[in-house]
Amino acid sequence: MLLNLHVKNLAIIDEIEVYFSDNLNIITGETGAGKSVIIGSINIALGGKVPKDIIRKGADYALVELVFQVEDINCITALKELDVPMIDNQVIISRKIMNGRSVSKVNGEIVPTSLLKDISALLIDIHGQHEHQSLIHKRTHLNILDRYAKEEIKDLKEKVAQSYHVYRNALNELNEAAVDEEKRIREISFLEYEINEIENARLKEGEDEELSARFKKLSNANSIVEGLSTVYQLTGNEDSGSVSDCIGQASKILSKLESYDEEVTKFTSYMSDLEDMISEFNRNIAGYLGEINIDREELSTTEERLDFIHNLKSKYGNTISDILKYCEKSKARLEKYLDYDNYISQLRKKVDIERTNLEDLSYKLSVIRKRNASKLSSDIKEVLIDLNFLDVRFDMNFTILSDFTYNGIDDAEFLISTNPGEDMKPLGKIASGGELSRIMLAIKSILANNDSIETLIFDEIDVGVSGRTAQKVSEKLALIAKNHQILCITHLPQIAAMADEHYIIEKKANENCTTTKIRQLSQDESVQELARMLSGAELTDTVIQNAKEMKELASNTKKY
Repeated sequence: MLLNLHVKNLAIIDEIEVYFSDNLNIITGETGAGKSVIIGSINIALGGKVPKDIIRKGADYALVELVFQVEDINCITALKELDVPMIDNQVIISRKIMNGRSVSKVNGEIVPTSLLKDISALLIDIHGQHEHQSLIHKRTHLNILDRYAKEEIKDLKEKVAQSYHVYRNALNELNEAAVDEEKRIREISFLEYEINEIENARLKEGEDEELSARFKKLSNANSIVEGLSTVYQLTGNEDSGSVSDCIGQASKILSKLESYDEEVTKFTSYMSDLEDMISEFNRNIAGYLGEINIDREELSTTEERLDFIHNLKSKYGNTISDILKYCEKSKARLEKYLDYDNYISQLRKKVDIERTNLEDLSYKLSVIRKRNASKLSSDIKEVLIDLNFLDVRFDMNFTILSDFTYNGIDDAEFLISTNPGEDMKPLGKIASGGELSRIMLAIKSILANNDSIETLIFDEIDVGVSGRTAQKVSEKLALIAKNHQILCITHLPQIAAMADEHYIIEKKANENCTTTKIRQLSQDESVQELARMLSGAELTDTVIQNAKEMKELASNTKKY
């Protein structure tokens, strides 16, 4: 469950911190008070898109922190598989937003957005203000079914996707390999030329690096000789002022001083070592100068070989290794073109085999989907009846796509009839906004149980709902909240009355700035807020009494 939300410097939020409880947490407030900002901040923390100019005016950064307490054993196991470090089964997610960038952390460790989304999918399910509109698009329907049946189809879906990838690669290779005889002969000639050019070059791994080092030395040989000769003059001769002369004079002085103090002996030893080092240094320089050979012909040969290799690199690859790999691939292509009829025949066999394999896997997946679609439709219908769809019929219709996809061969959509005697029709074509919101609530409640998700957030799930239907929605939310933590933003007093904990979002403005705050309401304050929602204007004694009765009715309803 979501224990704590901390937001700082986000939009019109200066700083808020709120602790949520188990079961049903209701959030209300005037229109424009900033309710959407609260839910938006949670979305941002969980890896959602960061709107432009979201950092509060005058601040250097924005920060959102969420603290989750995880109790479900399946969720804990899944988090461990993602290598999420946990202490006392808590997950702390934070996201710091600075100009142009953001940093996300899970329990203090920086994580990529992709991993953050995987983690959040295990912890929370958020229903946005307009998410029920996604039910209009039938592509959403198959995703809902697959999520419902994920334990049964997960491995098979992966196999279908892999098989589709292999099949498409084989089909693409066959299509690309199809050439006429004239083009085949040209390709053979071209490949033979490239292979011969590379093989005749007799390239060796690392050859270009050795040649570059040799060329550098040969092209700078004069500078090397001139510089080392100068060094030798400074260190190797006996002229006055040279290194050797200075060390010799120092040695004589130290020899005289030894008779005065035994400790001077160690300096004499150091000087002796220094003389030996200088002597060896000079011998090595003299030897190097004696061996170096300024060979103009070798320089020219080395330069020509380097130019030749650079030319090959411009054609076949950035390194000698790349060039040799290109040669091997060209040989394989040449072999295929030389034995073209057999090559095409083998490709066609491979495509047929992979298509048959994909077909078998796709139809197995389809069978499992149809079996689960029947169970899902029955579950949804049962919940819809609780949500005041008294004569509802609900089903899922399947058709076969014209070709395979990574997701199989199924095209599916929900069908619904809400009135007796009416034929079932596609959900997206007949359901109103209020009906879609209730259907989405039904789906979310079923999937939450199936996914073991502990926290559900509903941002105005009550769109287009009123009267008796609103009461039914509130009862369903209260029922779901017995096994899940729910955060629900609502404008309906029927739903707000069901709150186990009631929070209000308020906007305060002064001459300099506007801020949004959230606070938990006491029982009396909750009644006052219900009265405001009922009347919208003056809070009379009658309205307050109605709010109290609504609260009592909700409390009695939750007991059953």
